[in-house]
Amino acid sequence: MQPQIDYAAVVGAIGDAVIVSDVHGRVIVWNASAQRMFGWTEAEAMGQRMDIIIPERLRQRHWEGYDKSMATGKTRYAHDVLRVPAVDKSGRAMSIAFTVFMLYGPDGQVNACGSVIRDETDRFAQDRALRKRVADLEAQVAAGGAGS
Repeated sequence: MQPQIDYAAVVGAIGDAVIVSDVHGRVIVWNASAQRMFGWTEAEAMGQRMDIIIPERLRQRHWEGYDKSMATGKTRYAHDVLRVPAVDKSGRAMSIAFTVFMLYGPDGQVNACGSVIRDETDRFAQDRALRKRVADLEAQVAAGGAGS
C-alpha cells in the first residue's frame, strides 16, 4: 500500500522557493522558502501578481511569455533552467534560477503555472568577479605585462 502524500507538506519542506500562480498570474501557492527568499509573507503574496518579484523592465516580456504558456499549456522552461534577475520586497536586485511546471484541470486545460526557484545572487556575483579577473589577466598577457 502506498503512503498518502501530503503535497502541501512537501511544498512547505522544499528548501527552494515554490510559487504557483493562476492563469491571471496571481499567486496561489507561496512556500516558506519563497518568503525567506523574497521577503513577502504568504499572506502578503497571496493574490498578488508575480510583478512583486519581477523587475519592472522585464515585466512586459514576462507577461508575453506567461500568457503564451497559459494559452498553449506549454513552456520551454519545463526542463531548461531559466536564469533571470528578480527583486525582493525591499527592492534589492537578485539573480534567480528556476524551472517551470504547468498544472492542468480535469478538462485538460492549463489552470496554473508554478516555479521552483533558487537564489543564485551570490554565485552570480562570484562568477562575474571571476570572469572579470580572467579578462584582466588575459589583457595583461596580451599586453606582455604578465610576469614580465
